Amino acid sequence: MTTQRTSGRRKQALAAAVAVAALLTTAACGGGDSDEKGSKNGAAGFDAANNKVAQASAAKKGGTLRFGGAQDADSWDTTRGYYGFMWNFARYYSRQLVTNKTEPGKAGAQLTPDLATGLAKVTDDGKTYTYTLRDGITWEDGKPITSQDIKYGIERVWAQDVLSGGPTYLKDVLDPKGQYKGPYKDSAKDKLGLKAIDTPDAKTIVFHLPKANSDFQEMLALVSASPVRQDKDTKSKYGLHPFSSGPYKFQSYSPGKDLTLVRNDQWKQASDPLRKAYPDKITIQFFSDANQLDQRLLNGDLDLDINQTGMSPQGRTTALKEHKANLDNPVSGYIRYAVFPQSVKPFDNIECRKAVILGADHVSLQTARGGPVAGGDIGTNMLPPSVPGAEGQKYDPYNAAGSDKNGNVAKAKEALKACGKPNGFSTTIAVRNNKPVEVATAQSLQASLKKIGINAQIDQFDGSQTTGIIGSPSNVKKKGYGIIIMGWGPDFPSVQGFGLPLWDSKYIAESGNNNYALIKDKKIDGLFDQYVNTLDDGGKAKVATEINHKVMEGAYYLPFVFEKFINWRGSNLANVYTTDGYSGMYDFVNLGLKSAK
Repeated sequence: MTTQRTSGRRKQALAAAVAVAALLTTAACGGGDSDEKGSKNGAAGFDAANNKVAQASAAKKGGTLRFGGAQDADSWDTTRGYYGFMWNFARYYSRQLVTNKTEPGKAGAQLTPDLATGLAKVTDDGKTYTYTLRDGITWEDGKPITSQDIKYGIERVWAQDVLSGGPTYLKDVLDPKGQYKGPYKDSAKDKLGLKAIDTPDAKTIVFHLPKANSDFQEMLALVSASPVRQDKDTKSKYGLHPFSSGPYKFQSYSPGKDLTLVRNDQWKQASDPLRKAYPDKITIQFFSDANQLDQRLLNGDLDLDINQTGMSPQGRTTALKEHKANLDNPVSGYIRYAVFPQSVKPFDNIECRKAVILGADHVSLQTARGGPVAGGDIGTNMLPPSVPGAEGQKYDPYNAAGSDKNGNVAKAKEALKACGKPNGFSTTIAVRNNKPVEVATAQSLQASLKKIGINAQIDQFDGSQTTGIIGSPSNVKKKGYGIIIMGWGPDFPSVQGFGLPLWDSKYIAESGNNNYALIKDKKIDGLFDQYVNTLDDGGKAKVATEINHKVMEGAYYLPFVFEKFINWRGSNLANVYTTDGYSGMYDFVNLGLKSAK
């Protein structure tokens, strides 16, 4: 999951980033008038909901849960949405066969039955998955949710010409040859012609995979596997008013302005052991100015930020000083990094790539991203902490968090000599112009490289055009982008859900490419093939660790940080916790209020 030409203000921008990071570090250590034990306004305390439950017993039925956001969802259509916060929020009005556990931390990344009575019965050497549906599951008009509704909802993923934008894992795994044309072009009378899914009766659904894939249930836990009822499918307009299978339903929606959900009175608690459905109403207000949003949070007018990407520098500095007990500092699940396209010389030479990694000042890069509090821990490898098989800073092959954290000029120059560039070379760093923190990171890297004789100019490109600029290998080569600044987070918590688009040679594309390094390593490809055929969790984690090691040994990436955020937790919120299932966000689905408002 993905989440700018340089002017004469480089030094000022970097200095500002350093100053903000210093303020954050001081505030995080100082505590202000809100200490870690709580505050007078009833806040639970700093990090009280970080991988644990805050105010669990205080949640009451009723009231209005008030979200704010600086950005609307890409779509509220369960097939089309791809933003992480949309996947989290959509569980209010959509259910899946299986979903993430409603528990804090790592447990939240585990799967549990939702519409199904249990996890799949897996047969045929991992190629057949069978589910039985629960009793009492209904749509918002009271009609039963059937296996055919689930099949139809999944078939919509094939209608990419009408419903583009969402994840396509199910399409790729169930129909790798692309033979099915989607429900809108389906010649079958019932529009259920996808052969890979059988629905022998209304309560049974069977998936037939051409090739085993051990993450298949993870793919079914994505909201793109939600049921959709044919007679309520408004195609491209469905995102304006999805038909609810969950405890809440759409009351009103004005794109970019506001969204209101109210109780679905046909939902039955007995059919849904996961969702507590505490609030009576859930609202979202959208703001074009992130500072205005933060001020509304600080004032107590809103309970939390739906986007869950951290407060802006101005708001978080105030919050850390004056309202620290309302804040959590989770690891986001994202890694921020530089990547070296091998098509651009001299980065086809591993020693030249190593020179950049060894010469980089990792503390300066961390500071440019906001410091250890708002930026994250120094990144030492490429597997996010939320993914099974990750080792965190224990695996540090280039000593980035150790004695070489400020860079090692001597080692870097040895690598330059080994790659035939003893006097250094020139290159270009590509960075999105709508991500100020990324620009500051590029400037930090530029300063480090100058010390070892690498002269890097910075080219800021339009962040909304990423797909055709850095996503085009031919354009990257033409522009001479030897270093690309980027970030990535898992679609689901596995090495496949994170690394397949980045590291597998089969995913190199002429446009929309994410394997920026152009990695063509038979060992890495083979490990991914091994992974999808490995069914036990321990074996999968071991393969994930091996893949990460191979990626780092190839020196294709310079990790910056295991990203962290400063997120606001309103004083009236109850049953609040962060979850690895949604990359360190608060788990929205069971939030409650201490008092009805």
